[in-house]
Amino acid sequence: MTILETERLTLRELQPYDAPFMLELLNEPSYILNIADRGVRDLEGARRYLEDRWLASYRQHGFGLWAVVERSSGMSTGLCGLVRRDGLEDVDIGYAFLPAFWGRGYAIESALGVKAHARDVVGLTRLVAIVVPQNVPSIRVLERLGMSAERTLRLPGESTDLVLYAMALHA
Repeated sequence: MTILETERLTLRELQPYDAPFMLELLNEPSYILNIADRGVRDLEGARRYLEDRWLASYRQHGFGLWAVVERSSGMSTGLCGLVRRDGLEDVDIGYAFLPAFWGRGYAIESALGVKAHARDVVGLTRLVAIVVPQNVPSIRVLERLGMSAERTLRLPGESTDLVLYAMALHA
């Protein structure tokens, strides 16, 4: 199901057939360094991860991370969407892209679309994001979205310090 479209991108719900893409993304060194090692090492694990994490989130919350698809080629480039996380009071905007698609402005383009969706469709009045302090490109995206750093935190069960960025969403 298509969630939103931007000038160059379509954001749609992830499906079980996205397992090969998800397996590739989750095992990118940059994903493991800047987000987490999810321990997904084969297609069956990727299918389970999709079902347990994102398809379940769509059913429970009505949102989650969505596939970011390049409209011109139909290729999945990354993920962007809304995440309900333990340890955060507010909904988090998240994104991750395959390195082959870095530097094209897809992160900010998709995140701007998700920000509008969060405000206009989901009805959120505040949006947050978490980032490891060394991920400067991601911090630039958050700042371009209009977010500001609020504090450092650790999510439950994690050992990594994160910076919480936040912004109010106005109608």
